[in-house]
Amino acid sequence: MLLRDIIYYAIREAILTCEYRPGQELREQILAERYRVSRSPIRDSLLRLEREDLVTVMPRQGYQVRPISTSDVENLFDFHLLVEPACAAAAARVEGPASLALDQFRGFADEDKDETSFTGHNKSFHRAVAGLSGNLRMAAVALHLTEQLERLVQVSVRVFNHEQVRDSCLQHDAIIDAIQVHDAEGAGRLSYEHAAGAHARVALALQQVAAG
Repeated sequence: MLLRDIIYYAIREAILTCEYRPGQELREQILAERYRVSRSPIRDSLLRLEREDLVTVMPRQGYQVRPISTSDVENLFDFHLLVEPACAAAAARVEGPASLALDQFRGFADEDKDETSFTGHNKSFHRAVAGLSGNLRMAAVALHLTEQLERLVQVSVRVFNHEQVRDSCLQHDAIIDAIQVHDAEGAGRLSYEHAAGAHARVALALQQVAAG
């Protein structure tokens, strides 16, 4: 992998996991010092991230991690509510034992893990369901959405309690059940309800963050 790609993925991951917070200023020189590279791959990376709507170029000031706006949340979830159920329903229609791989995501609700560990589990689960859909284009769109939504999950998980994490994971288990018995309608419906619940939690978390 080329150096500029390594730097791009490193900065991108830091934005998606909220290590670089929404609205935070990013300076080329500071990033170059952190990653021990020249400013050229930093600049290239930031311009790539601008095209992904993760970074905003501030004329004569530098760059800023794109803030999370209400319209961004609504637009992402409008799309998410279409794509996620479609992936789950498609995965349920796939014949054969492939869906048994989803068993690895069972039982998370009963494990003694903190709320922040839920984000990695959640992303991996949704990636796996999309990958089972059998539709490479739809899976690619779902993966991109999952990555874009990761910032929102990171924000919302800060106001999660253990019971909310448990409920979300139990919903994952129910979706797995439907996929493994090839109930496409049930898998789609459960996935939609799960996504709608995530939307509500994110909206509430952003309200609480805004209120201080």
